[in-house]
Amino acid sequence: MSSDRRASVPVRTRLADGRELLYFFDGDGGRPHASLPQDSRELPARPATPELRYDRLLGEWVSYAAHRQSRTHLPPARECPLCPSSDTRATEIPAPDYDVAVFENRFPAFGPETGGALRPPDWAFEEFPAVGRCEVVAFSADHAASFPGLTRQRVRTVIDAWTHRTAELSRLAGVGQVFIFENRGAEIGVTLHHPHGQIYAYPFPTPRTLTQLESARRYRAEGRGELFADLLADELADGRRIVARGRYWTAYVPYAARMPLEVHVVPHRSVPDLPALSHEEREELSGLYLDVLQRIEALYPTPTPYIAAWYQAPVNHPLRGQYRVHLQVTSPRRAAGKLKYLAGSEAAMGAFIGDVIPEDTAERLRGALPPFAASRAAEDEA
Repeated sequence: MSSDRRASVPVRTRLADGRELLYFFDGDGGRPHASLPQDSRELPARPATPELRYDRLLGEWVSYAAHRQSRTHLPPARECPLCPSSDTRATEIPAPDYDVAVFENRFPAFGPETGGALRPPDWAFEEFPAVGRCEVVAFSADHAASFPGLTRQRVRTVIDAWTHRTAELSRLAGVGQVFIFENRGAEIGVTLHHPHGQIYAYPFPTPRTLTQLESARRYRAEGRGELFADLLADELADGRRIVARGRYWTAYVPYAARMPLEVHVVPHRSVPDLPALSHEEREELSGLYLDVLQRIEALYPTPTPYIAAWYQAPVNHPLRGQYRVHLQVTSPRRAAGKLKYLAGSEAAMGAFIGDVIPEDTAERLRGALPPFAASRAAEDEA
């Protein structure tokens, strides 16, 4: 893979109901942009912005998007809305072929209205508009593809799309955090089989991120240094849970992993989000991320369900500088044909009980494929 590859520059257009659509292309040249067709469908008006309520007991916001009850649910391939459009069927993506496409979700949990700053409610049952933006990221025009099966060049294009969208969405008025994720597999609850992910631009920093930031603040206040740096340093020093390591990134199973399969992918440098990464860091990430997913895929004879979640710093939080962007890939698959369900202790109390020892998981993942450094060297020579 060429080390002088430029970031993919998107081509913008609009769908019939006004939603924005962006095409990202593999490599430097891409496909002829003039030939990209327009959306010819007649679509209903976009739904109203959902409703946001505040849970005073937990101090958390909850969005109510009732229109999502009618969203498309596991259609057959011939009716997939993420496949390219054809002469006989128009989809969400008007082009007859594409590399990576990003568009506003037709059934958003936040938005389409943006702007405004959230505040604690003045009275118990005050409601707010769930402003923000939700986007879909289609990784491939091939309905039968999967992220672990993508080429490294395509993964790099996806990273370009994630980076571009994080930067642009972070500038929208009222956005508190940008969350990039992929739900893979019916066991996770996906509603479309086509390989895709999503991006949420929340109007608030998420509870999990705030908990991490508070841990980092308290760690520093105790005079113990930078929590994210020490977590990585301690895992590297221990070594037993390291899955793959490059010059800029390390993937490991965390010491206190909650899920049967859980891998964190962490940059060696402290950066708050994907736009802050260097060209070299994004380049290596395309290989190491693919390596991690392929290791997970190699564990079982059938595709493994997972959630791949990018943790990025809140946009305007005072502790933003203490946060480190990282990826968490988790799967409920604890054995062939067995899933971990979040039942009483986990779902009600948030107290997890592990089924698999993290060191055993890391050992299995290391043995699933050749070492990352060796496989990348062989790829470069080829």
